[in-house]
Amino acid sequence: MELSATAYVWIKALHVMSVIAWMAGLLYLPRLYVYHVDAEVGSDKSETFKIMERRLMRGIMNPAMMASVVFGLILMAASGVAIWQTVWFPVKAGCILAMMVMHVFCGKWRRAFEQDRNVHSGRFYRFMNEVPAVLMVVIVIMVIVQPG
Repeated sequence: MELSATAYVWIKALHVMSVIAWMAGLLYLPRLYVYHVDAEVGSDKSETFKIMERRLMRGIMNPAMMASVVFGLILMAASGVAIWQTVWFPVKAGCILAMMVMHVFCGKWRRAFEQDRNVHSGRFYRFMNEVPAVLMVVIVIMVIVQPG
């Protein structure tokens, strides 16, 4: 796929913006779960968390993830380089896949909270809150440094 230089940089900008929005959600939603665990089931506080979590997932995270993937695939197709033969790109792709799995789990946990069926502790969500940050560090290093 060929893109003009202008189109390429616009797609790249849209990709970066959508990744930032997606990452913001992935970093914030598990933190909301940490606080939600402490809210009494059925309380106003718990119901407010449910609304916040649903809006974050449906209004920001889902569209941002889809846009990130679509724009990323366009950039990959337009690169004209055999990036799969590099060391860095498969590592980045693996981390992106892990990020998507994390997104799916965030949705699963959100539905459990929505149905008042959460089984995890605040400590669990504190740990899971670190996963996207670690993946982000690896992805940024792979993209910027392009090792190997």
